[in-house]
Order: sequence, then structure tokens, then C-alpha cells
Amino acid sequence: MLPPSGLFLAGLALFSGLVESTILQNGQVRETSFKNTAVDIGAFSLKTYPPNATEISYQGRWDSKYVSWWSAPGLKFGYTGSQVAITFGRSTSPGVLVGYRIAGLDWQFTNVTGGQTHMLIGPDSPGVDLTGPINPMTFELRVTNWAFGIQIEAVHVGEGQKLVKLPNAPRRIEVIGDSLAAGMYTSYEGLSSWAYGVGAGLGNTDYSITAYPGICAADQDCWGNPRGQVHQWFYTSDTSWRATEAHGNNPEPWDFSKHPAADLVIINIGTNDQNSHNNVSAPVYIDALTKIVQGVHGKYPKAQVVVMSLWLGFSQTGNTYASVSSQGFVKEVQNMIRMFNSDKYLNNPTVYDGVTKTSSQTNKKTKPFVHLFNTTGILQHNDIAPQWHPTDVGAIKVASHLLQFIKMTFGWELEATGPEVFHETLYWNDEPSY
Repeated sequence: MLPPSGLFLAGLALFSGLVESTILQNGQVRETSFKNTAVDIGAFSLKTYPPNATEISYQGRWDSKYVSWWSAPGLKFGYTGSQVAITFGRSTSPGVLVGYRIAGLDWQFTNVTGGQTHMLIGPDSPGVDLTGPINPMTFELRVTNWAFGIQIEAVHVGEGQKLVKLPNAPRRIEVIGDSLAAGMYTSYEGLSSWAYGVGAGLGNTDYSITAYPGICAADQDCWGNPRGQVHQWFYTSDTSWRATEAHGNNPEPWDFSKHPAADLVIINIGTNDQNSHNNVSAPVYIDALTKIVQGVHGKYPKAQVVVMSLWLGFSQTGNTYASVSSQGFVKEVQNMIRMFNSDKYLNNPTVYDGVTKTSSQTNKKTKPFVHLFNTTGILQHNDIAPQWHPTDVGAIKVASHLLQFIKMTFGWELEATGPEVFHETLYWNDEPSY
């Protein structure tokens, strides 16, 4: 999503990367203490694992060269000992900010650069000597910025120690979207997005966020994105300049067969389509959104699908605030969902493949599988930042409502046990009399 006035997405993305280790909060620089974790690997005795080690579980989308794409991609594994270091490949974006943590302890952050080794866990790391209830000790890393990525060249542990493969979580979700899901303009971007809040907030769930700012559902140029999600979702990389540099016009198709299928797919896309700047008609948008759902059904036959209604921000109207316009494609989306859940469709469903551009029939569904999550009333004007995207609190509100919707609709229990989800949102009043 971009504001009606039309900011230049690419310029904003580049600017956000140049201000290394800086977070602006209401125009003021927020104090941060990101540790410099770069080390001379030759000074340590370590056991080294290649990037394709079976003990490493990659989260989100990574290409065949172990380069990350889209929003909040990451990796996780168990380990023994008190040291974890990662050597980042040359395709790592310079100075990209990553979040990492031990077991269920709070997120730590550091800037990493290609060609360097970073000692992320050492004997002096807070909590490194703590034991239980998480056993073996686990390590998780996520890229914060949706525009940048990392390349894994090697993972190291202490000499005589080892990595431990962790089992896949019993539940898996994927979010498909644009800047609203990617976390654009929230403090830690991907790690402050509502999409991450849903995935991490569910607990005991693996999650992937296939979202990129400015992208449309329709397969056309939108705010500098050359392709829409009806095409790009089927590929490993996003629509960034990094992808053009890495793959040119031949991106790697995402091999769905090599990755666990999602149980639940959440789709929040169309805000860029409804913007008059991109000139996408309602029929073109609905055709693209329909094919995205058909693509999900083809790749994840057992998955439930949640389509979120759109929100477009607020402006002052007389003596109150009101939405700047209608939510966008409201009736069209409702009609599409009714079509998917009709007996006619369920008895003769169609799937779509965005790589081959072909549609085909598949086995009939036994019951409706597409659901509408109505976002009306969740966000108010102070939940939308001046650049037309949710504030940190706005993202938390969307995530909280969506978590309850998932629980009530699908019977998924909220199994998060206490580990931090949103970093640096612990606000409270210490003054009892004021």
C-alpha cells in the first residue's frame, strides 16, 4: 500500500537501507544498542556446517544459493555448547539488520554484511547458560527488512559441539500480501508486522510471509514492481531490484513439493490495485485474486484460505475522522468468496499454476474453504501512520483480532507460551499518583 499522493517506493526502500542501525520514532531517532557481532573467525576453534546441512531449517523463501527473499525470512536450529556464528555470503545486503534469539529469550539485533562472520551467541551472551524448559537449546534468526536479504555461507558452533535438527511445527501458515503484510514503516519492519504477529503469536506454528511493498494482485507494474502476486507468488524471489540483479528475467520457480504445505493461507492484497495510480479495474483485480486462491488450492489442496478485506486509512472529516474512501472491492470480494464456497465450484473446483499460466480441474472439495476476515472497525485514524501504513500498535491490533478469528473459525488454540513477539513494545506507567 502506498498513499494516494504516490510516493516513490524504490527511493524509500533505498533510503531505509542507508540509515544503518537507525529507527525513527515519530520523527525522532530511537536509541538502539545493536551489538557489533563481526569477528575474525580465525581466532576461534569452531565446527563448521555448510548451508545445506540438514540440521538447518529455513523459514520463508530462500533460493538455491541460500539467499533470502520476501519479508521476515529466517532459519532455526538446535545446538549444543555456547557458541553460534554465521558466515554470510557476498549476496548479503550491506548492513542489513537481523533479529536473533536464544530459545524463548528476547530478540537481539545486529547489522550483518556479506563476506563476514558474526558471532551471534557466545559465552557472554545473556541467557546462554540458562536451562529448560526448551531443550535442546534453540537458535532463531530473522531478516527484518523486506527489501534486503542475507546469504548463508556457513554456520559454526564450538569445537566438539553440534547442530541439532528441530522438528517441523505441527501447524503452518503463509501470508500473501503487499506492504501492509510486509511491515513497511513499522519499527522493525518484518518483525513488527501484523503478519509476523499472527505467525509468532499462534505459537507452535511455522510461518512464511510472501509479501512485498507496492505489489498488486494483478500482473502488471505497480509502484515499480514489474509483476503482480498472481505471477510472483509462484516464484522464490520477490520483485525487488535485488531479484533483478540476481536472476534477471529468469527467477527460480518455488518448488512447493520440497517444502511442507501450509495449513492456512491468509491473503491481504488489493490496496495497490484499488489505487487509481495503477489503473486496475475491478474485474481485472478479481480475476487475479481468484487465480491466487486457485493457485493456493492447487499447491496446498488441504489448506484453508482467509481473504482479508482492505483498509485504506483515515482523514479528518468535519468534526471527526473517517475512512478516506470505501474499503475497496467490497462487493466483488464477497461475491468471489461466495463463488468459491458454492456447491457448483466445490463439485468442480479449478486450480491455477502461475508458472505455466494454465488452469485445470482437481478433486472436489467437501466443504467451503475460503473465508472472509472483515477488518472494519479494527483500526482507527491514530492506528495509521502519516505514511498510510499501520503503526506498531495498529499492527498489533490487526494481529490480535486475526488470532481470535483463527481460533474461533478453525479451532486453533493459541499455543504461544510467553516468548517475546513484538520487540520494544513494553510500555507502562511507573507513577502511581499523577
